[in-house]
Amino acid sequence: MGRRGRALATVALAATVVLGVAGAPGAVAVAQAPAGQQAKAALPAPTGPYAVGTTSVHLVDRGREDPWQAGRPRELMISLWYPTGRSALGGERAPYMTPEAAAHFGSADSVGQGDYGFEPGRTDWAGVRTHARADAPALPGGARPVVLYSAGLGDPRTWGTALVEDLASRGYVVVTVDHTWEASEVSFPNGELATSVFPELAKQPGLDMGALLRKMIGTRVDDTRFVLDELARLKHSRTLPPGVGAALDLDRIGMVGHSGGGSTALQAMREDPRIDAAVNMDGQLHFPGPDGRTGVYLTDVAEKGLDRPFLLLGTRDDGSGPHQQQPGWDALWRHSTGWHADFTLDGSRHGSYTDAESLLPQLAGQGAISSHALRADVGDIRPDRAVLATRTYVAGFLDRWLRGHDDHLLDGPSASFPEMVYEP
Repeated sequence: MGRRGRALATVALAATVVLGVAGAPGAVAVAQAPAGQQAKAALPAPTGPYAVGTTSVHLVDRGREDPWQAGRPRELMISLWYPTGRSALGGERAPYMTPEAAAHFGSADSVGQGDYGFEPGRTDWAGVRTHARADAPALPGGARPVVLYSAGLGDPRTWGTALVEDLASRGYVVVTVDHTWEASEVSFPNGELATSVFPELAKQPGLDMGALLRKMIGTRVDDTRFVLDELARLKHSRTLPPGVGAALDLDRIGMVGHSGGGSTALQAMREDPRIDAAVNMDGQLHFPGPDGRTGVYLTDVAEKGLDRPFLLLGTRDDGSGPHQQQPGWDALWRHSTGWHADFTLDGSRHGSYTDAESLLPQLAGQGAISSHALRADVGDIRPDRAVLATRTYVAGFLDRWLRGHDDHLLDGPSASFPEMVYEP
């Protein structure tokens, strides 16, 4: 979800058409793009001790009809990110997006462009590189905790790569999931580019926005459970790069999501006991009424609560903030018996927990996004501080509940992170 709002309802409406400053310490300095040249951007390097490998997998759920495309089985693309033995150099670094996905993401037809407000065609998205080596063998060392990552409504699975790579560099196997026909675009191995159906759906007269968003969450939860089933199969398959299957510890599973992905993470944990802990980064837990504007209807997980650990990370965007200010988060807080904590990132906006925080300030410095759009997307927190805080708090939570390593960062306010406001 993007610049037109953090709420699930607002994002569905946004589909019809979301700060640090460039040059802050830790940001990547990029000069103004010459006339006629596309802007370029780079992701922040991961901070863990391990080099990172990645591989992509095409999954087909032949037992489930696609809810957005009648008559077709549900197809997904996932990527696995994991420790490997040697860092990627130069051309070995895997691309951020396929050329086809990059071309669409940067166009005026993209949900991503509509959400985040960068200038169509002005950015070389195909030139952005990850820090991972494609199809590299996994680093020996036994099975590692698995973390699922679900992006926001309309965002591709790549839009959280800075966080995902960092977790992999710390020793996790991270699985990113594209929710097909909802994400801005999904590129399949046969050359098909599945673009989001939400812009057309949002144009329908009398659309029940709450019903659409409930369908979205339900579809994503089904996707998540199917991916978990497939990981159990892939663990013993020879189709993955050497050692990757064996690295999957399916007895220690966490889930992290942003926006609609954060809502999905909590709902999926409610419905699937295989998920041990979850992080919701600015994902709303209530729906609007049929008119898309009025009424408050809680999600199932908000009404029933959770008996396992979860972490809430809010922003200073309208409708966000601490659990006391959000009806869905407040209900979840009151109904849950599992460990839980809530922090708000000062100076942030809805996009601050995504790659928007590191990439968009670089584009602003090259004239590919306006200062107004940039501030609406990521606020005025320094990019390096937002990235560091997100990585540290998410990793601290996962280390505590999947590895048993508690640094007590989540117990209250921290002098090291004054921008992370503890919400008791």
